[in-house]
Amino acid sequence: MRASGSSPASAVSPAPAPTAVTDASTVRTLLVRGMIAGLLAGLCAFLPAYAAGEPPVRDSIALEETRSAASAHESSAHEPSVHEPSAHGAAAPEQNEEEAEEELVSRPVQSTFGLATGVLVYGVAVGGIASLVFAVSLGRTGRFRPRTTAALVAGAAFTTVCLVPFLKYPATPPAVGNPDTIGKRTALFFLMIALSVLLAVIAVIVGRRLAPRLGNWNASVVAGGGYVLAVVVACLVLPANSDAVAADFPAALLWEFRLASLGVQALLWTAFGLIFGALAERALAERAPAPSRDVVRPAP
Repeated sequence: MRASGSSPASAVSPAPAPTAVTDASTVRTLLVRGMIAGLLAGLCAFLPAYAAGEPPVRDSIALEETRSAASAHESSAHEPSVHEPSAHGAAAPEQNEEEAEEELVSRPVQSTFGLATGVLVYGVAVGGIASLVFAVSLGRTGRFRPRTTAALVAGAAFTTVCLVPFLKYPATPPAVGNPDTIGKRTALFFLMIALSVLLAVIAVIVGRRLAPRLGNWNASVVAGGGYVLAVVVACLVLPANSDAVAADFPAALLWEFRLASLGVQALLWTAFGLIFGALAERALAERAPAPSRDVVRPAP
């Protein structure tokens, strides 16, 4: 007759839920690994950014240069000829200066080293910020594993920082649009980012407070619906970008650039979520105490 007792599987206590990160050393470790994950995500996004984003940028700049040259030729053709030597002599040096003016950084350098530097620096910066958000969220927004929390943080970051502002103020190629309004357009874009992030934080707080009464799923649905409604109101209130792109600019070229821009952002945040999730879970596992085992004694 077999002695009663527990199986080996039942002798091991279940894995505890992830605890909130409170000590500074763990936050520092997560920050470093977040920056490393952002760097690797930037490397993953660089080649697609060059392959998909550079052709529409190059075509847009060529189109703008062609239009500028045609406009300059047309305006010079309508100007009356100047016969005074003094006026001609004063105009000649200015023309020579314009012809001698060259780009400080050539287009090949901008499209390779410049693009790589921008993508990598951006990846490191947002990776560090996202790792701090992860440290605050882990164990406080649900019983999620570190990998799941990292994926949720990356998805929320892409939605609030990239997707929502894109829907209101989509990206435009360089050398396109009215240069006199670039300051206004930039300010409106960053204002939309700030509003989107603020509304997302408010939605998370509201969802946590509604969870005890409505349950996690219903509270999440209510908070998410409130965020979407608030974003729609913000998009309706903020002014539109009426002068961002000329009316006769090719629509296919414009949307090719916009889709490439959004796709690169999606790829970068997806890579970051996967890479940082693995790095963070390993770092937290190394710092976690060993799981306790219940000693089971056979019944007398």
